[in-house]
This record gives sequence, structure tokens and C-alpha cells, in this order.
Amino acid sequence: MGNKYLSERNLKFLLYEVGQAQQLCQLPFFADHDRESFDMMLGTALRISDQLLYPAFRDLDLNPPELVEGQVRVRPVVRQLLEQAGEGGWLSATFSYEHQGMQLPVMINTACLFAFASANFSASAYLGLTTGAAHLILSFGEEKLQETYVPNMLAGRWQGTMALTEPQAGSSLSDVAVTATPTDQGHYLISGQKVFISAGDHDAVENVVHLMLARIKGAPAGVKGISLFVVPKLRPEGDKLVPNDLNTAGLFHKLGYRGCPIVQLAMGEAGDCHGWLVGEPHKGLAYMFQMMNEARISVGKQATAVASGAYYASLQYAQERPQGRPIAAKDPTQPQVPIIEHADVKRMLLFQRAVVDGSLALLLQCAKYADLEAHGEGEQKEASHLLLELLTPVAKSFPSEMGILSTSAGLQILGGYGYTDEFSSEQYFRDVRIHPIHEGTTGIQGMDLLGRKVSMQGGQGLKLFAEELARDIQAASQVPELAEYGRRLQGSLERLSAITQAKLKLAAAGDVAVFLCDATLYLELFGLVAVAWQWLKQGVAAAQALAGGVGESDEAFYQGKLATMRYFFHYELPKTQGLAHRLGESDGLTARLDARLFAD
Repeated sequence: MGNKYLSERNLKFLLYEVGQAQQLCQLPFFADHDRESFDMMLGTALRISDQLLYPAFRDLDLNPPELVEGQVRVRPVVRQLLEQAGEGGWLSATFSYEHQGMQLPVMINTACLFAFASANFSASAYLGLTTGAAHLILSFGEEKLQETYVPNMLAGRWQGTMALTEPQAGSSLSDVAVTATPTDQGHYLISGQKVFISAGDHDAVENVVHLMLARIKGAPAGVKGISLFVVPKLRPEGDKLVPNDLNTAGLFHKLGYRGCPIVQLAMGEAGDCHGWLVGEPHKGLAYMFQMMNEARISVGKQATAVASGAYYASLQYAQERPQGRPIAAKDPTQPQVPIIEHADVKRMLLFQRAVVDGSLALLLQCAKYADLEAHGEGEQKEASHLLLELLTPVAKSFPSEMGILSTSAGLQILGGYGYTDEFSSEQYFRDVRIHPIHEGTTGIQGMDLLGRKVSMQGGQGLKLFAEELARDIQAASQVPELAEYGRRLQGSLERLSAITQAKLKLAAAGDVAVFLCDATLYLELFGLVAVAWQWLKQGVAAAQALAGGVGESDEAFYQGKLATMRYFFHYELPKTQGLAHRLGESDGLTARLDARLFAD
């Protein structure tokens, strides 16, 4: 089994045999890389995961951050990780050489960060926030901002965050109320509060740099009046860092994800919180969508990583725990068998593996689209952009929602022990629950997919998605044992297309509330089709490998892939029929229901 929280063999299968990551080396930006350099990076990530992160998995949960005299204190492993990430180039791995990067494909970097998050989700979160914030400054900030902040962030000395949410606004960014007042000294004075800011303050770094949404005095109402600012905890003045009138007003205590602080910030209580405008006024939300979309993919990756840890924990338990006898056994004196021999335990393990490996495959597919969007050319570049836009809400939400169910199944396998803190399953169950909330709730992702993404550019993204599936359905048709599964995927795709057209007709008729009221169900339907596609791809790769002849251990691996693929198509994909039936009804039950009917 290898590592206790993931399979290196599976990662390489998804990267090279299914995802063909080595093809990216043909692009000029990645020309210095090859399979050997990719494997070296992956090997280093696994060593850090094994030696630094996994040993601290329990400690970060048992000893959460504390707010002491206005300063958030975290465990020493956070500083160690950030130092190693800075020295090893992990924070800037995908950046260009010009910006201290290694020009590593996002696809390979995603696999490495998945290893970090599988070993210790809470610790890994610090890294992605800093990388995303630095990328935002490099993309839209003026040169002086880049020179002042980015080097220290990429060195792991300064933490980056995204500061969007406010107490009165929640997910409604059009109601952002933090104000920015212009001065004649090149900065703005920031005033207001932000909440739920991950890694928003801690003592493992010298400084925390917030990428903050605020409204310049006199700006238009709604999202059109939002601007983006760099607002540091300590502002640079000469060769010193001085307090910037930005204070931690509170620390939230959480169900899980306890190793990373989520804080409430108060800015400008003394009227002296300086912020520096990023890009042009009133375009902040458009800029922030870069980091938000990266974060949404990251949330999907983290949910999959937690579910992966839970799967390997329950797998190990099932292999080692003797209980009961085969269902047909009549002799109670016979020795007990490991519970992995029981059909329902195998069903739950298959469900866990189907969710984890299917989600990870979809995330790596999106990562490859990100590489081709950024560094490809022509039609390939444009197609990758549209496919990534279309699939981002799916890649965020399917792992997040299904990760909860998968982790719950893992806990169930342990029975009563799973409900105790003697085993790690209960921590995984608590940790995974944040992901459907983080970076846009599932409901928001559903409205984004149905309300915007499927109709963008006249439905071109959805057309490209269908073409991607058609190619892999055709490949499956050439493998006798997989042809039937290709036909099943084709049927589900046609079902999705028909529902999409019916929903868009509702929108065209102007009944927007009814059009969007079941967007979350539409997202679920789309996710099942997208992950079934990824399982068909894995099935084709496994069948081709077996046809070429493999050793005994590899044969078990590939046969396991085929078995899990069959499970997904027989147990999970049929759920699209029920979802499609409901989505085909247009009564708008939830949209039209009088809220007073919820009264006792």
C-alpha cells in the first residue's frame, strides 16, 4: 500500500498512463522538464509528506492555534513547512524563471500538493494561500508592489491570504462594505472588518499580506464598485516593518481543519491602516476571480486528499480487523476472517476508492487544461480555457460533497472505533466538512455552472466537453469489455444535454428563479457524468496495460482499477436517472414555496 494516506502508484498511473502528463514537455514553457524531473519533484513531495507533515497530522488537531495578546500562535511544524517550501521553491514552482519559479506544470504541482494535503490538510493550506496571493500581485500589481511583497512571500517569510468575506455580507460580495479612502501619499486608508480569513494571522511568519476587497469612497454600488488592495499586517517603511492598524479581533473555533487559523480582522480602528491599490479601481472582483478559481480547484484537491487519507485508514483497518465469518459458513468454531472479506465492507471501500480516484483524475484533467490554457497556442489554448471554466465548479464541488460521504463510509467500516478519537477516521470526518463551504458554497457553484458556464460563448464549453467524452467513448468501444460502459456514458451525456437544453429554455422564458432553483441538483448530475468519464479513461488505460502483459502486483492494481470503474458505472452513474427526472420537472417547488410555511 505504500504511504498511509495515498498511493504513489496510483498518482503515477493517473499522471502518466491516463493523463499523459509527459506530453506537456513538448510545450516551450516546460521544455526543460521530462519524466525524470517530474518524478524527482513527486518523490521530494512524498518525503516531505512522510517525514514532516504526516507525523504532525494529529498534533495540529489536538493543539489548535491560540490568540494570545493579539497574536495567533501556531505549532512549530508550520514554520518548518513554510521554510522548506520557500527553500525548495514549492511556493513558486509553477511560476516562470523570471519570477523565481521552476516552470513546473500545474498538473505535476497539483499531484505534489495533493500529497502534502493527504498527509496533513491543515498544514498544506498555508502554502496555496501564499502562492495564490503572490500570483495575483504578479498578474495585476504594479512593479513596486511586486518588488515589495512577492520575494518575501515566495521565500516563505510572509504569508499571503485572500480577504473577501465580511460579517454582514457572507457570500454576497456585492454587499462588501470595507472602505478605502484615497490619500495624496499613494495609498488608501482601509476601514472595516473581514471574517473567516484562513491563515489571516500567525507567528510562523514575519508578516501577513492580505489581498483584500474594499470599496473606494464614492464607488458604484454592487460588484462593479469593488477594488482590490494589498493590505499587510505590518507595512514596510524603509528597512523596517511597522504596525499597520490591522488587528486580529477574534479566532474562530472549528469543527475540523483546526491546524490553520481562521480569523476575524479589524482594519483602521485608529484611522491608519494603509492599503495599496492593485490594478485599476473598481475591477477588484474580476482580478480576484483568478485567485478564487485557483482556490476552488485547490478546495477540490484538498477534499480529495482528506478522503484519500480516510480511504487508506479504513482499508488498512479492514485488512487487519478479524470479525465474523463468510455469510455461508455454518461452523462457529472456524477462525474469523478480516472484515474486508465481507461484501458490504467491499462495497464501502469501492465507494471510497471510486470517489477518491475519480475526483483526483478530474482535478488532474483540470490542471492539464490550466497548463494548456496558459502555455498552449491557438485552438488548443482557447478550448482548454473554456473547458477549465466549465469544469471548475464541478471539480470544486463533486470532491467536496462526495468526500463527506466517502469519509463517512470509511468511518462506518471501523464501526464503533471509527466514532472514537483512538483512530484517525473521526478527524478526517471533521476535516472534510469545510470543503463544500470554502470558496463558494455548493449552491453558488451550481448557479455558476448552470447560470453562466454552460451557456458561455453560445454553449461552446459544453460542446467541447461532449467532444472530449466522445473521443474516450470511441476509445472504449475498441476494448470489448469496456464498450458497454462507453454506451452507458453516452446515454448519461445525452441525458445531461437534454436537461441542459430544457433548463436554458426556462431561462430564455424569463423564469430565472425556477431556472436556477435546482442548480445544485444539476451540478450533482454534471459531476457524476464528468467523473464517470474519468473512470472510463482509467478503465481504458488499465485494459491496455493488461493486454500488454504485466507482473503479478501490477495485474492486481489494474484489475482493481477495472473493478472500481465497474462499481462507479453500476452503483453511482445510475443516480443520474433520478436527478434527470427531477430536473425535468419545472414546478419550481423551492422557488415558489412561501417561507412562512416553515413556521412551527
